[in-house]
Amino acid sequence: MKLVILDRDGTINVDSTDYIKSPEEWQPLPGALEAIARLNHAGWHVVIATNQSGLGRGLFDVATLNDMHTKMNTMLAAVGGRVDAIFYCPHAPDEGCRCRKPEPGLFEQIGERYGLEFKGVPAVGDSVRDLIACVAAGCEPHLVLTGKGAALRGKPLPEGFPPNTVVHLDLAAFADFLTRREAPDDQAHRPDTPMH
Repeated sequence: MKLVILDRDGTINVDSTDYIKSPEEWQPLPGALEAIARLNHAGWHVVIATNQSGLGRGLFDVATLNDMHTKMNTMLAAVGGRVDAIFYCPHAPDEGCRCRKPEPGLFEQIGERYGLEFKGVPAVGDSVRDLIACVAAGCEPHLVLTGKGAALRGKPLPEGFPPNTVVHLDLAAFADFLTRREAPDDQAHRPDTPMH
């Protein structure tokens, strides 16, 4: 099974320092939903791992979070994409849980659900805590320069990022990278591709 794990806020949708608290505030980043659709069409299953401390802070409830994800799924379906599952941490930072990134608990839950080892599984986020969590679980770290990552455009990665982090302009650029990286394996299946 080809699996990609994506962060949500700042990676798929516009982030806010005031938190995304309603379906109206949930707005996709340009090209992000189409990028997920491209990954799906290339055979990738997409799962989301997201901190949603707004729940623990009392800023919105689970029903509202579900409404946000219904909006996302509806908009994804309109461009031919889908996510298989959404794993979220509902806790506030001071609750000391294991599922709030940079802890790897969400990734462990995904591993248990799918019965997967994470070696080589790409995981994408816009912040260092996303990547620390994914590497702790054994995933391959990819940073997008959207959301919190936008502040790093044109700069070297600061200390604290995993040394093997791959950097992309946005989710569309990541999707291009992943589908291109796979292309040599597919050459034999393309009748219009000359054999070498």
